[in-house]
Amino acid sequence: MDESLASQKRKQPEENLKDKQEVPVQESASKRRNLARTCVHEVAVPSGYSSNKDESIHGTLADPIYTGERAKAYQFKLDPFQEVSVACLERNESVLVSAHTSAGKTAVAEYAIAMAFREKQRVIYTSPLKALSNQKYRELSQEFSDVGLMTGDVTLSPNASCLVMTTEILRGMLYRGSEVLKEVAWVIFDEIHYMKDRERGVVWEESIIFLPPAIKMVFLSATMSNATEFAEWICNIHKQPCHVVYTDFRPTPLQHYVFPMGGSGLYLVVDENEQFKEDNFLKLQDTFTKQNISDANKSANGKASGRIAKSGTGSGGSDIYKIVKMIMERKFQPVIIFSFSRRECEQHAMSMSKLDFNTQEEKDVVEQVFKNGILCLSEEDRNLPAIELMLPLLQRGIAVHHSGLLPIIKELVELLFQEGLVKALFATETFAMGLNMPAKTVVFTSVKKWDGDSHRCIGSGEYIQMSGRAGRRGKDDRGICIIMVDEKMEMNVLKDMVLGRPAPLVSTFRLSYYSILNLMSRAEGQFTAEHVIRHSFHQFQYEKALPDIGKKVSELEEEAAVLDASGEAEVAEYHKLKLEVAQLEKKMMAEITRPERVLSFLLPGRLVKVREGGTDWGWCVVINVVKKPTAASSSLPASLASSRGNSYIVDALLHCAVGSSENGSRPKPCPPRPGEKGEMHVVPVQLPLLSAVSNLRISVPSDLRPVDARQSILLAVQELEKRFPQGLPKLNPVKDMGIEDPEFVELANQIEELEQKLFSHPLHKSQDEHQLKSFQRKAEVNHEIQQLKTKMRDSQLQKFRDELKNRSRVLKRLGHIDGDGVVQLKGRAACLIDTGDELLVTELMFNGTFNDLDHHQVAALASCFIPGDRSGEQIQLRAELAKPLQQLQESARRIAEIQRECKLEVNVDEYVEASIRPFLMDVIYCWSKGATFAEVIQMTDIFEGSIIRLARRLDEFLNQLKSAAHAVGEADLENKFEAASDSLRRGIMFANSLYL
Repeated sequence: MDESLASQKRKQPEENLKDKQEVPVQESASKRRNLARTCVHEVAVPSGYSSNKDESIHGTLADPIYTGERAKAYQFKLDPFQEVSVACLERNESVLVSAHTSAGKTAVAEYAIAMAFREKQRVIYTSPLKALSNQKYRELSQEFSDVGLMTGDVTLSPNASCLVMTTEILRGMLYRGSEVLKEVAWVIFDEIHYMKDRERGVVWEESIIFLPPAIKMVFLSATMSNATEFAEWICNIHKQPCHVVYTDFRPTPLQHYVFPMGGSGLYLVVDENEQFKEDNFLKLQDTFTKQNISDANKSANGKASGRIAKSGTGSGGSDIYKIVKMIMERKFQPVIIFSFSRRECEQHAMSMSKLDFNTQEEKDVVEQVFKNGILCLSEEDRNLPAIELMLPLLQRGIAVHHSGLLPIIKELVELLFQEGLVKALFATETFAMGLNMPAKTVVFTSVKKWDGDSHRCIGSGEYIQMSGRAGRRGKDDRGICIIMVDEKMEMNVLKDMVLGRPAPLVSTFRLSYYSILNLMSRAEGQFTAEHVIRHSFHQFQYEKALPDIGKKVSELEEEAAVLDASGEAEVAEYHKLKLEVAQLEKKMMAEITRPERVLSFLLPGRLVKVREGGTDWGWCVVINVVKKPTAASSSLPASLASSRGNSYIVDALLHCAVGSSENGSRPKPCPPRPGEKGEMHVVPVQLPLLSAVSNLRISVPSDLRPVDARQSILLAVQELEKRFPQGLPKLNPVKDMGIEDPEFVELANQIEELEQKLFSHPLHKSQDEHQLKSFQRKAEVNHEIQQLKTKMRDSQLQKFRDELKNRSRVLKRLGHIDGDGVVQLKGRAACLIDTGDELLVTELMFNGTFNDLDHHQVAALASCFIPGDRSGEQIQLRAELAKPLQQLQESARRIAEIQRECKLEVNVDEYVEASIRPFLMDVIYCWSKGATFAEVIQMTDIFEGSIIRLARRLDEFLNQLKSAAHAVGEADLENKFEAASDSLRRGIMFANSLYL
């Protein structure tokens, strides 16, 4: 790395300390608060860089100050981190500001905009979501006069000096070489931590790589632990200094309480000085022990014992009710109650029917604001239940906020909340993103969330983001966080969540066909796909980790030198045989465990072996096989429990630690060890983690709840292992499973030969355990050294190069590029489409599928490309939609098979399922033909807001298809896409945002 780093801490100026010292009682606390009021400033500087700034006005790179005339005056005294950030901006150098929610990062962005206005330059402000762009546009329009907006939905004043846009729009402008960028001096990236988003993070990364070096950047981020690394990357790719201004300072300190479900009272676990209260935590744990005893007594007496923690009924609902009531009585409102489910939000809000927090005067104001807000809707839409039911709730000072709400209702809730007319807001975590809307108190109804893979505890980064909404600057002396817990928590889990370090920003860079085609079609040739891979944050992070690998190699080499070297050749040979067998078996199991081959053999009672990474979980017994689980055991390693990328889960009786499932906690699997007791529990396991399938089956009791029933199976497995000391007999893939592929038969024969050599090896029967272990460790260490050295040589770059080569093959096979990599007509169309699967949709454009449809069918079919909520209902499509859907599925299958033939890791069935989402085809078809919104929402169980969001993205997608058709001279298709788009754009679906 050729950057040097300068770092220093800054304290609050002395005069602020003097004010506090007048109150002797508070002296120690105020000293602590002022000490916390520091910010860390670091700067990454390219080698050979020299600054020509006047040090008397601008200070130095390591210690920036600004004494000149300000581009903007503030009505409040700037915090140290804001002062330092302004000084960095005045030096005309990029800066990353990393600070807590509500700390005041927006003031820095506003200063950059004011500077651009002063210098008669343009500035771009990007945000991750359209809704946030709308809000930011309104906020900046009140501060500055010349502001425009560009999202996929709306364009206002595109020639303004300050343009607010989504990051996707910026990336599109960079790809097309927009003239606007020649006048831009600054780009502000708000919420830059969005870069770790699995789906869209790459958009930020590409935009940053493509920005011309003359443009300087302002990055605004929640606190992240590797801000310096990010600044070094910016410095590395743009060869300009990048400052980091980081502060942990919270303008309003927080107190964190835990409320045990079904219990009474709050337990302060972390005070405003971030001290963990261990004694209170232990008292909290006691309440669960007592509850478990009383619950057990209730069940023994035949009474219902289940505390319903996650619904709006039962004591879970009454727990929320109790907390909200207590908050209001103690004047701790306004309060935001976070749930991780949209339905739960609504249930909790509805369970507050007896509470009323607004005066008559406030009720009247709410009614006035509400009625003015919905004036833009037609009479018919104003009578929708989703609108009519909301007013009585809002009048009582209670509201709901989640992504499934009608956008107009969501915006009304935000405006009423900002005006203090909503006292209790039930929201999902999306409310913690973006605009600063703080409350006095924040409540978490659960500490676990479903993240698409498993139910897991929320991470410290997520907790920091949401708890940051507690405490209003200048209004509250402290913010209050209340965490509702429905089972015992380990102390470290709670500590890590509340006091843990913020999450690092990790790259999610990937290569998309859209990017590859756009890079190939760029005239300058300066930015190739290779250039983007080499300059990605992903590659930067990978290369930065290499010195750590070198250190690990040195440590292993030292360990190898210490290990006994006698008999080394014999052990090395034995270990090599074991390794070869393991590698060939792994290769064979990858083929055997393909669902179409193995599912018919995974019957109840079948013995299978489970291996995860380096851990052998031993033989276990199949109970059931399920497709697409709803949750997985969080006590398992993540890779055991995860279901991503694999649609089958084997429920297996697996060896677990004794007592690990007491107190209702989930069982903890542990590999069986000689002489150790264990117990069997049913655990969900991913199909690819099966490392062997035995030809033995044992009988399984019909009821596995009694411990004795499960222990009898453990004894049966142990008995079989004694009977077969060489290992349980395995299913022969050729003879038993009927796999006759010649390559596979050859593989099975190789394994058989090697196993015979292994079993006849003198060390296989060796009694010298200590010596054998020592030799084996030596062989393992040598193997690990070789692997790490290979990893150091084989850069990540090569993997991306291989992927690029394979993706280019796909593009060639589908006719997007020719043999020389020149973009053809089909590729020119795909270049313009980034909202849906560009390969699949251009296939439909060129194979005539769209030609045979009317514009209503086109709109319905195009809706399958837009990601959105899944419906839980069975889809029954009318004939005019079923055939186009079938054609779409056939095209998707063909594209997936071509990708697999071109050596890309693609599961055909999963690709088809993930690419095509037919859940709202009927809804869009009927809407396009003129149905009312009230009629179409009756046709699905998907939330109204989700339908509207999909319709707006669909409109954006249809416009991209129209541009693509125009680019390739398909006038009829162009007209059809335009007609499809026009048929959507009416009524509540496209009602204007209240922010505009």
